[in-house]
This record gives sequence, C-alpha cells and structure tokens, in this order.
Amino acid sequence: MKNRVVQMMKSMLLLLILLGVVSGRRSQLLKGLPATTTVEENAAAGVSVYTFNVTVSPLSSEGVAIPTIVNSNPLTKAFDIEPKGDLEYRIVTTGNPVLDYETMPKSFDLQIFVEDTTGRTDLNILTVQVTDKNERPVFRGNMAIQTVAIYVLEGAPPECIYQVDAADPENAELNYSLLPAPVPFLVLESGAIFSTKELDYEKDPHCYFLNITVTDPDGLSSSKTVTINIININDERPYFTTKQRIYRIPEEQSPGTVVANITAKDPDDEDSSGRLFYSIQSSDQYFSINPSTGVLHVTGRIDRDALPLRLHPNISVIVRVEDSPSGGHAREMEITIIIDDINDNPPGCNPSTFRKEANENMTAGTFLLGLRNYCKDIDVDPSNNRFNFTGLSGFGSNNFALESTVSGRLVMTESIDLENPANLGVEVYSLTVRVQDIACPNYSNIIYIYIRIKPVNEFFPVFSNLSYEFNVPEITKVGSSIGRVNARDKDWPSSVITYSIVAGGGSRDYTNIFWISPTKGDVKILARLDYETTQKHILTVQASDQEKTATASVTVNVLEVNDEEPVCSPNFYSFQIPVSLAVGTNINGFRIECQDRDSDPRSFRYFINEGNVNNHFTFSPSAGSNTSRLILASRFDYESGLDTNWIYRLRVYITDDNLLSARDKATYLIKTGTVTLSIRVIPNPTTVIATTPGFTVVMKRENLYSESAWYVPFVITLGSLLLLGLLGYLGFLLATWVRTCCLPAGKADSAPLINAPEKKKPKKEMVVTMTKLNTVFDGEARDPVTGKMYEFNTWSGARRWKKSSLQLEPAVQVTSSATDDSGQGRDRVEAPSQKKPSEKRKEPTAETKAAAKPLARQSETSGQDGLRLQKQKEESEDRGLSSPAPQGRY
Repeated sequence: MKNRVVQMMKSMLLLLILLGVVSGRRSQLLKGLPATTTVEENAAAGVSVYTFNVTVSPLSSEGVAIPTIVNSNPLTKAFDIEPKGDLEYRIVTTGNPVLDYETMPKSFDLQIFVEDTTGRTDLNILTVQVTDKNERPVFRGNMAIQTVAIYVLEGAPPECIYQVDAADPENAELNYSLLPAPVPFLVLESGAIFSTKELDYEKDPHCYFLNITVTDPDGLSSSKTVTINIININDERPYFTTKQRIYRIPEEQSPGTVVANITAKDPDDEDSSGRLFYSIQSSDQYFSINPSTGVLHVTGRIDRDALPLRLHPNISVIVRVEDSPSGGHAREMEITIIIDDINDNPPGCNPSTFRKEANENMTAGTFLLGLRNYCKDIDVDPSNNRFNFTGLSGFGSNNFALESTVSGRLVMTESIDLENPANLGVEVYSLTVRVQDIACPNYSNIIYIYIRIKPVNEFFPVFSNLSYEFNVPEITKVGSSIGRVNARDKDWPSSVITYSIVAGGGSRDYTNIFWISPTKGDVKILARLDYETTQKHILTVQASDQEKTATASVTVNVLEVNDEEPVCSPNFYSFQIPVSLAVGTNINGFRIECQDRDSDPRSFRYFINEGNVNNHFTFSPSAGSNTSRLILASRFDYESGLDTNWIYRLRVYITDDNLLSARDKATYLIKTGTVTLSIRVIPNPTTVIATTPGFTVVMKRENLYSESAWYVPFVITLGSLLLLGLLGYLGFLLATWVRTCCLPAGKADSAPLINAPEKKKPKKEMVVTMTKLNTVFDGEARDPVTGKMYEFNTWSGARRWKKSSLQLEPAVQVTSSATDDSGQGRDRVEAPSQKKPSEKRKEPTAETKAAAKPLARQSETSGQDGLRLQKQKEESEDRGLSSPAPQGRY
C-alpha cells in the first residue's frame, strides 16, 4: 500500500510537470482523443481496447516519441500502449490485474502524453468503461478445492448428509441436479443432499459416486463429484476356530518363540479375519499375543527353577477376541501352558572364591576345605542337578589333592617349607577346581582357591658384623649419620628388623648422644661431640624381629679436629696515650694472653685487622707465643696533617695457624679469636683544668607488656583489689584503736579559728630528681713538660692533676614545686650532711648565709638544667625519637 501511494505521488508530480510543458508549447498531436471506449471484464492480456493516431509537425524530421500513459484515474496498470503501424497506436489490456466488473471500478480515465522532436507536446484523456459479462457459477468451500467424501452408517434413517455451497458471480438464482438418477440420494434446490432410504452394507453397494451440477439462468453450469461411502456396523460376536486348549513347552525359550496360533471368525465379515483383535486378559509376564494374527509367543524369561514356577509349573492364559478395538462384540477362551524343566543351570558355589591359611611345615593329609558344603545345582529335576568335582590344577597343585570327586574334600599331600629353595618366594598357592554337571550338556563352573602359607619365625636375627667401629670427627654436625648397622634372619619372607640402642651412648651432660633409625639402622648423633671430653663411645645395638633379638657392639671413635677458637684475656680494653709517646714503647704495659684447648701455644699468630690507620700499632711477638704486647710502631704526626684520628678502635685477630705450612692452610681448619682495643691519643696539655667537668643523666623508665599477655592486667587488678581491702581493714582497726585510747579534745580545741585564712586547693607538685655524677678518670699519663702525673677520661678527654685521694661531690637533689596561689615560688636544696648525735643545731651566720647563696644558685641552675633536659627528653620521646645514651666508661 505504501509503495502504491509513493508511485501515485510520483505520477502526479510528473503530470504537473507535463501540464506545465503543455501549457507552454501544446499542439494537437493526438488524433481520435479524447474519446470513450469499453472493454469486457476478464479480458485476457493483449486485448485491444482503443486505436488512435499521432500527427507529425512539418518541422519535425525524425518523427515523435511513443505515446505513454502518464496517469490514470483510478490508478491502475491494467492498460498499456502498443504501436500498431506508422504513427498508429492502440490501447491494450495487460492482464495484471484482470479486470473484474464485480470487484473493481467500472471506469478508468487514462491520460496519454506525446512529444515530437521539436518539443511540441500533446496530452489527452481516454475513458475506458468496463462492461459486465455473464460467468459460470462457482463452488465454494471444500468442493471448490477437492473431491468431497461423505461417510454414512448403514441402517441410518433418511436424512441430510451434505450441503453443497455454490454461488453465481452475477448473484443469479442457481439450479442443482444429481446424476446418475437411480441412486438412493437426491439434491434439493437449496443444494442439500439427502439419503432416501436406510442403507444396508451387506446388500447395497459400499460406495456411491454422485455428479452434482449447478446451472445459472443463462444455462452456464459447473459440476463436481461427491463420493458417498457406506460404513459397516458390527452386530455379531466373533467365535474361536482353534480347538486345542493345553500346550507344553520347555523352559528358557527365547523371546519370540511361538507357543500357539489362535484363530477366530466374525459372522459380520466372514471373508476378512483381519478385522478381529486378540488380547490376553490375565496378567501374564511370560506371554503376549499378536493383536492382529492371534499368534501367542514368549516375551519374558521362563525359569522353571525359580518361584513361582518351581512349585507351580502350569500357566493359565485367557485369550480374548474382539471385532472392534473398543465397544465391539467379544469372546474369551482359557488355555493352559505346561513348563518342562531342562538342565540349564551349572552347579554354583557360594562363595566361588576361597581363601585359606596354613602354617608352613604342616603335615601331609591335613584337611583344608570341604567344597560340597558350599555348592549346589538349582535345577528342579533330580536328573539335572547332580554334579561332581574334578580338574584340580594351578600353581603348586602337586602339594594338594581331592579325596574324591563326590565329596570335594581338599587335603595337603606334603609339608611345605618356605625356606626351601624349591619353595623360596612362594607364599600363596592359586588352585582351581571344576564343578561339573553329570547330565548333558555338562555345565560347569570354576572354583578359585587361594591358600596362603603362614611363615613361622624360626631363626634369630644375625648382624653382618659382630662389632662395628666408626671414626667420627668431633665437628660433625648434629643430626648427621655416622654409620649403619645391618642384621638379617633366615626366615622367609624376611622379617622386619627393628634397631635400638640398649646400652651406652651417654655422657655427663646428655643421656643419649646417639640415635639409631629403627628401620634402616643408620646411627646419627644427637649432640655435639667433644674430643677433649670423651675420645671413645661404646654402644650396644639390638636387632629384633618382634619375637627374637640379637645384639652387636658399636664403637665410635671421636677424631680430634681444630674446633676451638683462641680465647684471649682481656678481650676488650680501653685506654689513652699521649701524642708524644715514643716509638717501640709497650703501650701502658698492655699485653694479651691467649689459650686454645686444642692448639699448641706456639701456633698463635697476632695481627690487627681493622682500625690501624697509618699502622701506628703492632704486637710483639707477632707469632709463636701465647702472650703478646701492644707496641707503638710509628710516631703520630698531626701537625703535618698525616694523622687526623684521635681515637683508634683496633680489632685484633688471633689465629692458630702459625705452625701450618702454606699447603696445609688451604685444607686445615683454622679458628680465629678476636680482641677489641679502644685507644685515645691525648694532645699535649696547654691549660690546667681546675674544675672537674660533670654531666647530669635523667633516666625515664616505661613499663611495657605485650597485648597477648591478657592475664597481666587481670592479675594486677585482682592484686590491687586485695591490697585495698587489706589496707581498708587495717585502717578500720587503727580507727577503732584511736577511738578507744585517745581522750576527746577540749572545748577550746573545738572552737573555730577567728580570722582564719581562706583554705585553697593545693596544686599538684612536680618533683624531678637529678643525680650529679662525677666524671670517672680511667687513664693516667705523665705531662712531658712538668713531669707531673695527670688523670684523664678516655671518652670526653677531661683531665686533672692526679691527687693522693679522690673527693667525691655529694649528690644534690633539687625539688621544684609549682607556685602557690600568692605567686611565690619555692626551691629546696637538700644535701646530705653528717652530724653527731650530741651536736646541737647552730643558727646560720651571715658568712654561712653568704656561702650558701652561691650553692643555692648553683643548685637552682642545676635544677633548671635538669628540668630542661627532662622536658627535651619527653618531647623527643613524643616525636618517636630516642635520646642518645652517653658513651664511655664511667
């Protein structure tokens, strides 16, 4: 529909253009137009409708173009223009679509356009009118497309059996007729077909062919054939023609085996037995019957030896024959089928596989197994269920035998020794016995018998050696295997030998130094061996096969290895030397003395591995002795800039390879001891330090515990609660004692104070305890200018002249408290003092006060410094930093 609209719009546009052209240069080129003509409906393609001519202009030399139908009203493609002769054309039908007076428009206006070579055009209209034509009647419904078949039951009363549907294109009245005439049917003016009598299938024809003709008033007609089939009805019962009622078959017939052929007839149709339907009424799992032919055959397995046929071998079957699958006439008959037994089962044994055990060295004739107790034949007939035992075979069957073929008793024929070379490796004998029917076809089964010979433990384990000796270096790692013991016994199969240490292998520090693998016999060490302590270990190893045991001696010789490091005293020392110390001087008389448990004293060699900048230091002797002194090898030169270090940290190595050759050093184990020395070079003194420098150490302790130790706060809380309870109880006892022992105060005491100052809340007091420690002077030297002895600190470099006795400064405790409400501050300086018990307290004089002021100021200054140091340390701890601890010797 959409395409038609688009095409119509295109045609109208073209028409407007042509009209514009024609209006501009229109001439009379089409002769015979405009005109009106007619055409019959249903005209075939190519039927001429109208003829017209085209004139040529004198100025045109090549003629004109073929005229075209540019538009039609209504729009159609049913017409076209064809050339008929020279400048003569005709309008013809296209056949697409076929013109129909009843369903299509009655008139079409065709617009014809022509143009010559000079551009002259002409446009005229041809009106085509469609005329009506008488048409044949047509059948509708099923009769229009196929031959209609009608089925009528015999015995049905006269009635309408079909309605013919036909129509005339011109809507004229139609007349119906039927041929042939001598049939029991008629057709009415309405087209209804009626039967005229009750039809009999057995007497009348089974089928009728009626020719139905429909005619219009002008005599045009159409014909169709109608087939009428008479359906037979069933009114008689069928009857069986088979007389036999008992059948006998053997059991185990294959499915499909025919048992009987049941036949029957129907009086309604004697000539067609295929119209009967057979079935089995009783529930039967063994047989089925062909519903069309009546052949009874086997469908399931028929086993005479199984229940219920074992007790009742007769099967009753009720056969039914019907002349219709449903609702027809039927008759029934009972037949009996007897099942005969055959020899179809082999004798069977339960179980069919036997496993027996027998000890080795069992005597000949020993009974092992009675097979008849486990075997039977389930056939019903006694002639079919007898069997015997034959064919004993298999590996080692010569050691066994059947007493008789009837009893099936299996016995041993000779003793079996597993250690015998003829039987070595044989532990299980596989035998087979055939159990077979005596009756044909001699069915049989195989019985499998596995006889396991149980070994007897007859022999003791025997070690491969009576004693073992292993040489083990003392540096062998713990867990290493140092050897293996092995034991066997002559039993077969070989017994599992288990090894253990039953004696020896202990020391003063360890109960068990050695361990042996229980399955492999590998001996391993559990603790470090020490040649210097024990040179030999003797073990007693036991081998057991769970019943019998044997022992062997194992000697472990510990081989000496250089595994001890030289140990020197002292291993750390710190001292100071003057810068002007002479070369070759034994520094501060220092020497080291070394010992090695497994090396000769002459094997020591001394060398400084680290920190000996410019090689100022050496040891003498450097090798061959267990003692050596520290010697200044070269003078210090700080003035020229050759030396810049004032502190030397020497790392001294002492090795025990002095007595080894160069070739042995590559393979011999060498041990090294270490000694660390800290040497501070003191420059020449230029000024005398009158005071002793000091420093203050503020220590902060923080108690930490792991979060996983959940019980710690619980224990602390519980202990605190118990302690508080105890203190409360003691306080209660004390209050009770005071109340009972002390008298009440007088009235004057209870009188309120007049003009008492207002009580203010005390502020918290912060106490910082600082300890002033004296500098420890751990070295001494002689001043090369004055010749006096002075003391010095190796870390800070502080010096003082040596005195006959040291005076220790007392510890000072500074307590700083917060200011009170009046804005006044307090500082307390406390110093320990020694007084005699009888000495009275003296009033301080002006001189004493004057001398105490500097001390107080010094204490206050020290307290403030301590507070600042404490505050700085707390701030550094809050930032996650740790303040460096003072280093040196104090």
